[in-house]
This record gives sequence, C-alpha cells and structure tokens, in this order.
Amino acid sequence: MYAIFKACGRQYKAEPGQIVRLEKMSGEVGENVTLGEVLLISEDDRVRIGRPVVEGVAVNATIVEQGRGPKIVIFKHKRRKDYRKKQGHRQDFTAVRVENIG
Repeated sequence: MYAIFKACGRQYKAEPGQIVRLEKMSGEVGENVTLGEVLLISEDDRVRIGRPVVEGVAVNATIVEQGRGPKIVIFKHKRRKDYRKKQGHRQDFTAVRVENIG
C-alpha cells in the first residue's frame, strides 16, 4: 500500500512506516499531523486516482525531526573581470514518519 500526496507545494510518495523529509512545517517533534491532499492511493491491486484529490483519504504522520539540510555553496565569477561572489544556503526540513494511510 502506498499513496502519493501533496504537501508544502511538492508531491511525495509514502508507505506506512516510512520516514519522509518534507519542506519546513510548523509543529513540535512528536506531534501528529494529517496530510489531506492525497492524489493517488494504491491498495493491493486496486489504484484510486483523485480528480484532483481522493475524497475521504488522508495520510497520518508523526513529526520525528525538525532540522536543516547540508550546506550548498553557490559560487559565481566572471573571468578577467575581478568578480567573485560566494554564498551558502541550508534548507530547512521536517522529517515525518507515516503512521497510516486511510
């Protein structure tokens, strides 16, 4: 069984028991969240596709971590023009454990 759901502007595939890294969400570690925009759900041999969402189905998850990803270095330069710019970025994320789909 798996589901494809939409959260924070992106689409994710999830199975029960799986840990999924989402974009930053509000909430504390250990808090339960419901992700309601389920676009597709597959149960055994049956697949239900939403138009645009599957009615009456939600993904229930628990927040396990709030953190920041690895640092990404953005380096720009123009040759022979003495132009250099170095910038770094770390993306915030929320890791959730999918408890059940239904």
